[in-house]
Amino acid sequence: MNLREKIESQLKSVYDPELNINVVDLGLIYNIEISEENDVTITMTLTTPGCPLHDSITSGVRYSINGIEETRNVEVNLVWEPAWSPEKMTPEGLRLLGR
Repeated sequence: MNLREKIESQLKSVYDPELNINVVDLGLIYNIEISEENDVTITMTLTTPGCPLHDSITSGVRYSINGIEETRNVEVNLVWEPAWSPEKMTPEGLRLLGR
């Protein structure tokens, strides 16, 4: 398993507590960048800008990737554009929502 696959796998362990769906299947992860030195930058969003679980979810993302031995520094960039919508969800995420 390469580093990107490990990161994607770890991100699936981070759940939105209100919806009980992981951040990958929920479509919150927009981009994963890995530098040559294995610094990782995650660009992500939340379902709404006023999400009360903002710190909890972004901290969970950072913590899950810090747990991968090969990674060095982890940065999480929270963005609001493009805005999240259900169309960003994976088929598994939609299934979990009952759609």
